Amino acid sequence: MARDALAAAEAVTASDLTLLECDRALIRGVVTGDVAPAEAVRLRGLLNRAALHWNLLRIDGEVVERARRPFPAEPLRALDAVHLASALIAAANVPGLALLSFDHRIRRAAQQLGLSLVPVRGVAAA
Repeated sequence: MARDALAAAEAVTASDLTLLECDRALIRGVVTGDVAPAEAVRLRGLLNRAALHWNLLRIDGEVVERARRPFPAEPLRALDAVHLASALIAAANVPGLALLSFDHRIRRAAQQLGLSLVPVRGVAAA
């Protein structure tokens, strides 16, 4: 589902945090034995090639300042707040931006902030 949404996007904007979390998930998968080391190398290569075409948002002072303030759907974890702050800043600069998330907490807060969501449906609350 995520791959389809990314492939269909006119452009992709992502936070540095997205790449960080993907890399950490691959490392964790190898350490726990859930992902073979060769598969992690292959997936990291796919991620890095895709990210070459993405607009990357830095976690700068503006993002941190917004993430430190409350969101309409609290409680949120710190990293979720960074993702939402990044999305708000991106949405102010990218007309038609839609947030790709499968996390029900992020989706609920994003909806209340007026952000468009991808996928539109098919995401179960955890």
